Amino acid sequence: MSESMAVRCPDCGHEHRYAAPAYPCACGAPVAPPLNSGAAPTPVTHRTWDEDWVTVRCGSCGRAEQWPHPELGCSCGTVLRVPVAGVSRPLGPGGGTGTAEPPADARAGFRPVTIRTARDAVTAVASYLRWLGYRDIRHADQRQPSGTGLAARGVLAQVDPSVRPASSRDVECLWLTAMTEATDCVYFSLAGYAEDARDRADGLGVSLFVLDLTGTPQPVNGAATALVATGARA
Repeated sequence: MSESMAVRCPDCGHEHRYAAPAYPCACGAPVAPPLNSGAAPTPVTHRTWDEDWVTVRCGSCGRAEQWPHPELGCSCGTVLRVPVAGVSRPLGPGGGTGTAEPPADARAGFRPVTIRTARDAVTAVASYLRWLGYRDIRHADQRQPSGTGLAARGVLAQVDPSVRPASSRDVECLWLTAMTEATDCVYFSLAGYAEDARDRADGLGVSLFVLDLTGTPQPVNGAATALVATGARA
């Protein structure tokens, strides 16, 4: 578990005890951004790629990956960006520091990230995409009607944390966006899929996964099962 530090909200003065969440590296070791107790937290008023993500190096294998910048929600409603030390910023939407993973049949078992918030769902999917062998994970340039888009070399992924099953239109919008970028597409939903959405995905070749609260994606159609078996295409 990462070391905790006191974080005082600049808006209301309330002091919190905070420890950065740890995420699973591809080697299996937990990785947590080191906190900077000598710097003050800053309220989150708007979001940019450079501020939302940091690059952290695994102490076990030396792999550098992008992880969400630590944040804390104060009871007054302010979201605080907790300062970190000894990490670098990602390269931004046009690039990243991730590295390609081994082929699917040579990987260790996936280590899930528990989902408590929509942000956790995005983190879990980003980790899963890395496990599948995709690199340069970043936020997608084009927004979808619902959820959050993630992109990597060769794939466009949609993370839908809503409480309603994904519709046929949701699947079609993702597929159309992926077609304009000549890339594969994968949909991750917490609430599952309407029957017509599954049928449409099968016809379009869209991989469908359901996320449970443990953060473990489960394939629900043939395209997704094939993706798990083969991993990312070179």
